[in-house]
Amino acid sequence: MYEKKIYGRPRCVVSHQLPFAAGNPHTPGDILYPDMRSRCAVKGVSRVDQPFVINPLRTGLFAASAAPCIIVIFGATGDLTQRKLLPALYSLYAEDPALRSFFTIVGVARKPWSDADFAAFAEQGIKQHARHPYAPAIWQGFAANLHYQPVEFNDASAYDALHAKLHTLDEQRGTLGNRIFYLSTAPEYYETIVERLGASGLARRDESDAEFHRLLIEKPFGASLNSAIVLNDTLNRVFAERQVYRIDHYLGKETVQNILVMRFSNRIFEPVWSAEHIDNVQITVAESIGIESGRGGYYDHTGALKDMVQNHLLQLLALVAMEKPLSLGANDVRQRKIEALRAIRPMSPAEVAENVVRGQYTAGAINYQPVQGYREEERVAPDSITETYVALKLLIDNDRWAGVPFYLRTGKRLPERISEIAIKFKRPRFALFKEYGEDALPANTLLIRIQPAEGISLRFDVKLPGPQMQLRAMNMDFAYGKFDTFTPEAYERLLYDALHGDSTLFTRREETELAWGIVEAVERGWAVQGPTNLTFYQAGTWGPRPAGEMLRRDGRSWRRL
Repeated sequence: MYEKKIYGRPRCVVSHQLPFAAGNPHTPGDILYPDMRSRCAVKGVSRVDQPFVINPLRTGLFAASAAPCIIVIFGATGDLTQRKLLPALYSLYAEDPALRSFFTIVGVARKPWSDADFAAFAEQGIKQHARHPYAPAIWQGFAANLHYQPVEFNDASAYDALHAKLHTLDEQRGTLGNRIFYLSTAPEYYETIVERLGASGLARRDESDAEFHRLLIEKPFGASLNSAIVLNDTLNRVFAERQVYRIDHYLGKETVQNILVMRFSNRIFEPVWSAEHIDNVQITVAESIGIESGRGGYYDHTGALKDMVQNHLLQLLALVAMEKPLSLGANDVRQRKIEALRAIRPMSPAEVAENVVRGQYTAGAINYQPVQGYREEERVAPDSITETYVALKLLIDNDRWAGVPFYLRTGKRLPERISEIAIKFKRPRFALFKEYGEDALPANTLLIRIQPAEGISLRFDVKLPGPQMQLRAMNMDFAYGKFDTFTPEAYERLLYDALHGDSTLFTRREETELAWGIVEAVERGWAVQGPTNLTFYQAGTWGPRPAGEMLRRDGRSWRRL
């Protein structure tokens, strides 16, 4: 029995089985936080005499129980599995006792590993990347759920061996034939794996209430509109659309989910959420990193437009612009997002030239450390015209947003890593305090910070204390970091929802294809302009000058980050 502070929070670890006042849901090794102990008398645990305050943002974090299932991870020896998926599953296992006996993990990849090899690989990733602190007793229970099966993705007979292994685990673990297939492989294997799953009988469209088969698939969802349609057709031949969960990890972030709550649960926002009161919307996803090791070949054939705009930024735009859904059901929420994307005004090549800026970083410095230019990165062509920065202006043709520009920007090797949505409101029609500098103050802004410091702030004007009339713009903040709580990682939330069959935070087929249509209109414009439309910016700056000029032509400017 010991006590340790994690992120400033006292925690206690149960050293042996002890009765609680009203039953004992915990086992040796469980980590108990104050809000978990406040309703019962705990014996044998340190510091029980301390007062405990229930954290309102933690209560009910994981509540609903899930049906037992086997999670089959294709590409289980890869970086994403080690850094994100296994740590997320471990944190769910550690914090939700209801899940502990309900899922089994089978790693699938081409390496000839054993169960022990896979467990060692998982343990290393969990120690380095899991949000929930590593605890030997919890790890031992989690490791008992880990299994491995080597599979060559093109080998039909290997899927028969996998089928037999899963059937055996069903009998041993009581998982009832329920399956979640997670594709964490290179995109070129998606169609092959799905076709083999269907041909081998591992996956079926005719799932029943007593047995489910679900497919989780990572982006990119194709490399063009046509390839996305082909991929979706392949997926839907084996899985019904309701069984397909396309992951955009941005939708799992806490603040992104809060957009719906903020808009539709607070009467003060919805009446002003329109062209009548909003001047413009700015969505920024900035990265300070360049091209990560080994990704140069992939990125040089992709670029910022496909890598970030096609999914992350357009998903954020849809959440901001969508109408109120009829319910919180997955179909109703996603239908409203589809309507918002469908209302985006198409751009001709001439409009692309005016409303889209394409940039690429050159050598510079990040945090006073020199960095090389994009064309000097490993596996990047020395004459590459691939964009590492995109800024674009989009208009939405409906009653709510008519005339309101949505400015989107994303780039690599920018000064900081920041993702945010800024809702900039119009100024009052009559400037009553003009003589006191009202015009010099920034407009009222609702800022939704997605990373790194998740939260929401509202900027408004106030009078400074004192005998003179002096105005100052101030922020009223809600920040998750100020609360004594562990916010689930994006992958934790998405995996949790997939386990419970909730597809609200996953993209539907129509969303992916509409997004590709928007992206391809930009690419057609670039093709007409040729490589001369590529502008350059120094690493460590906020992008190429034409991005600022695009807003200045509208009498606006980018929000200073």
